[in-house]
Amino acid sequence: MPLTFRRLALFCAILCFALAIIWGAYAERLLAFWDIPHSEVAPLMGRRIAALLVGVGVMFFSVRDCPPSPARAALVRGFMVGCLVMAVLGLYDWLSGHAGPGILISVFAELALGFAFIGVGNGERAILRQMHTSR
Repeated sequence: MPLTFRRLALFCAILCFALAIIWGAYAERLLAFWDIPHSEVAPLMGRRIAALLVGVGVMFFSVRDCPPSPARAALVRGFMVGCLVMAVLGLYDWLSGHAGPGILISVFAELALGFAFIGVGNGERAILRQMHTSR
């Protein structure tokens, strides 16, 4: 079963909605899993992160059936960069002692998503090039 933009967008939408619930309702537990100390700010930031994740989930769900386009390629590129930067930051936080080994699960998930979007993005670029040369 090849990885297509539609499948990846649908997976990301579902993942974002699930993470929004977790961040919105259980931010302190998630942070505790990462060995990050309790903070008065955690619930506030968790709700704000949840709202952002709902928005990203809606975007991916909305574009899952759109044909290849520069806008869709920009969405792929932006999410890929975001995932890879978050993975690097998570690794940095773990190595510097700001977070415990629990964050490595997120790092691996972010790397997997980032590389999945690289693969889909390469296919997007090939399709867009073919569309431009056939005009």
